Amino acid sequence: MAVKAVTSRGVSIALACRTFSISESCYRYERKLSDENAEIAEWLVKLTGNRRTWGFGLCFLYLRNVKGFGWNHKRVYRIYCELELNLRIRPKKRLKRDKPDALAVPDAANHTWSMDFMVNQLADGRSIRTLNVLDDFNREGLGIEVDFSLPAGRVVRSLNRIIEWRGKPQIIRVDNGPEYINGKLMAWAEKMGIHIQYIQPGKPQQNAYIERYNRTVRHEWLDQNIFETIVPLGE
Repeated sequence: MAVKAVTSRGVSIALACRTFSISESCYRYERKLSDENAEIAEWLVKLTGNRRTWGFGLCFLYLRNVKGFGWNHKRVYRIYCELELNLRIRPKKRLKRDKPDALAVPDAANHTWSMDFMVNQLADGRSIRTLNVLDDFNREGLGIEVDFSLPAGRVVRSLNRIIEWRGKPQIIRVDNGPEYINGKLMAWAEKMGIHIQYIQPGKPQQNAYIERYNRTVRHEWLDQNIFETIVPLGE
């Protein structure tokens, strides 16, 4: 209020300070950024630049537990906000749905696999698809097939390549996409003695392992790079 009175009303600093019962030293005080604050800011900029998906929580835990800095979290968060590094969280639209069946948890590796498709774009705007295959027991990524089109025949060839070095599973969990209800895939699964387990329509929670894996692939790989071609370097 004293500052506003001086700037807008043209009164003297001494009069404004007496009116609002503050000292002139308090009026003239300017907070100075210490060398330690500058170090905190430098660390935050470095971490968010290298790990663009990290928010304040992960940055602070890294500084505290990995680097051993004893900085107060309120102080670090204030600098974090001043640097405008806070990520915007999009609010989720909550829909009331029936409770889905419980997610089946395998007891051993190579018992149940999950697979799902993802869509992305090249730098020139062409759409590409990826087929992600995951072992549900230990969340091990078994393969990512990339191409402009991945029909059922291509899905079968990709699974055969994985089975050559991994061995075949007992169950493969999928959603209800057209590639998965194709007769060619069903015939292949019957021949191999593999059960294709479909989730309930509209219940992606039943395929949570591969959905979480898709999120990691999206945030840590696809969103971090711009791809000009699907052909590996050197080919």
